[in-house]
Amino acid sequence: MPLNLDDIVAIDIHTHAEEPCDACRDDGYNEFQAGMARYFKNPAGAEGMLPSIQQTGEYYRARKIAAVIFPVDAERESGFRRYHNEEVVELASEYDDVLIPFVSIDPHKGKMGVREAERLLRDYPQIKGFKFHPTFQGFYPNDRMAYEMYSVIQEAGRIALFHTGQTGVGSGMRGGMGMRLKYSNPMYLDDVAVDFPDLKIILAHPSFPWQEEALSVATHKPNVYIDLSGWSPKYFPPILVQYANSMLRKKMLFGSDWPAITPDRWLADFEKAPFRDEVRPLILKENAKRVLDL
Repeated sequence: MPLNLDDIVAIDIHTHAEEPCDACRDDGYNEFQAGMARYFKNPAGAEGMLPSIQQTGEYYRARKIAAVIFPVDAERESGFRRYHNEEVVELASEYDDVLIPFVSIDPHKGKMGVREAERLLRDYPQIKGFKFHPTFQGFYPNDRMAYEMYSVIQEAGRIALFHTGQTGVGSGMRGGMGMRLKYSNPMYLDDVAVDFPDLKIILAHPSFPWQEEALSVATHKPNVYIDLSGWSPKYFPPILVQYANSMLRKKMLFGSDWPAITPDRWLADFEKAPFRDEVRPLILKENAKRVLDL
């Protein structure tokens, strides 16, 4: 059944397509997920019981919340085989009343990656965007190697969502599992917003320790938005709440970071956070409707 926006109470712009329950792809993958679980204090991850896409769909359907869902292709940098984009889109399509698929291609795949993007957009018109994780994928967002892929996404009228700020990926592991935080400074996306002015760009997460850089880019560039995933709203820095209540009230998007943070927890803390009453529906649903062109 198609998405019925009248029945939906919120749109979660940031959820992860995790591996099927009890599945382990590669050596080191369980240790990686256990590190993520410690970072987010998520016991399910520590026990290796991450939700499947089907379980995610059931969870969101029960709550009448729509959710953007995506994998992350970081094969080159992590050594972990990716969750194939086709599988994610096809499984999400079984829950098309609540799940909105994004895909992910490591920009290091060059022209092969560009051809994959073109094919996916041709074969799966329900794809709404692409997920990038500069730290996990090991690249600066303004590296010209990614520009041909950005061009394909812009031409198709789709969205590019970028992780920004610190990450739980590799947190507490030896050498941070090789992850370099510098790649996820949101200021690098200012170049992308200039060079691709018609590309909708979402800066994911409160961008610690570069929160003001993210607010600056989103304020200055009309094609840049911010999702509020990955943190409980009770920990949001005051300047982020201030901008959400004023200049950027139409550019802030609800996101949980499921399964690391559940929407139940996020929404409960959002109710207690100092957001203006007239801003809350914009963040929870209305802004995402416009950005996703629903």
